[in-house]
Amino acid sequence: MRTTASLSDSELPGARLANRVARWARALSVLALALLCGCSAPALGFLNAHGPVAASERRLFVIVCLVMLFVIGPVLLLTPLFAWHYRYGNRRSAFRPQWQFSWPLEFFIWVPPTLIVIGLAVLLWHEARELDPYTPLRSTLAPLEVQAVGFDWKWLFIYPEAHVASVNELVIPAGRPIHLSLTSATVMQSMLVPQLAGQIYAMAGMRTQLNLQADRIGSFLGENTQFNGVGFPEERFQVVSVQGAAFDRWIKDLHNTQLPLDAAALAKLAAKAAAPHPIFFSTAPPHLFEHIIARARWGSEVSDAAGGHP
Repeated sequence: MRTTASLSDSELPGARLANRVARWARALSVLALALLCGCSAPALGFLNAHGPVAASERRLFVIVCLVMLFVIGPVLLLTPLFAWHYRYGNRRSAFRPQWQFSWPLEFFIWVPPTLIVIGLAVLLWHEARELDPYTPLRSTLAPLEVQAVGFDWKWLFIYPEAHVASVNELVIPAGRPIHLSLTSATVMQSMLVPQLAGQIYAMAGMRTQLNLQADRIGSFLGENTQFNGVGFPEERFQVVSVQGAAFDRWIKDLHNTQLPLDAAALAKLAAKAAAPHPIFFSTAPPHLFEHIIARARWGSEVSDAAGGHP
């Protein structure tokens, strides 16, 4: 018969308990570190919405989460309860089910999930139409037209009405709808401004659209979410929302910078390199966006688009 004296230190009950506590402590430390590293994610996402599109996404997300609690809630509560009640050591509660048909049980198995699926289908069908990126936003103000071109690894924003452009900084007036037309000068890319709007792809030789609006002044993160090479992590930009008068002054000041978006500047943008800081151009050729789409379709050089060739 083995006695306590013959047990090793690791086999003692106290030692086993200490080892178990140490493992739990390490696991909790890793979990806490992960939570601390990701604590800024909600502040930069649609949960911290600052536009009507992101606000609708947040409202829909909350509704779906609350509805799904009726599905996952009983499972999370009853599973550990049943596991504890019918545990191996509880000899007085042996599990001996009487298999027979039960109308109440069948009702709770089929009717609530069916109603949830139908309700979510109706809700999502309506909300999906409202959140279509091609659907214009309701506003008394005319939308500002902006054209976005994805390069390796930077974003070019063209203001066709003002004939100016910027790289890696999208300046917009607060409270006014923005209509974005997107394309790519290289491979497929995807634009995401989580606090203002959803995700939309940009493809070479094609045009996609996105409608967004900032309800207040501020700076919001935008990025490419489609991997496109070694510079993918650096393809980020800022959406700067300013008052309407400040936006008009920004356009006027931009015209005085004397840095045109000519063929040489466009050729530099076409190079595979990230932009270390935002770049602003005082002039942009007319129909540049359309020329970039046409060049991508017919295989010509992107820099030719700045020359104004038909």
